[in-house]
Amino acid sequence: MTKADIVERIHQKIGLSKKESAEMVEQVFGIMKSTLEAGEKIKIAGFGNFVVKQKADRRGRNPQTGDAITISARRILTFKPSQVLKCGINDEEE
Repeated sequence: MTKADIVERIHQKIGLSKKESAEMVEQVFGIMKSTLEAGEKIKIAGFGNFVVKQKADRRGRNPQTGDAITISARRILTFKPSQVLKCGINDEEE
């Protein structure tokens, strides 16, 4: 599913114009992006949690040469689905 598909579904289900639907989707994603960039967690009930985690430097190796390298520290984004979403995907009852 693409962002355009989300806009189309909002347009169909809620009845907003496509322009209004696109603006709403952009606003929601913009808020989510800025929140995650600030290192804050996003928790959406019935859906899941988005969390930014800090990874430290670590040793690795170049697979082509076998040389040892240092993989630099970085932040990563993780998503953990809620139990409700997991059950829905697996057609189970909670």
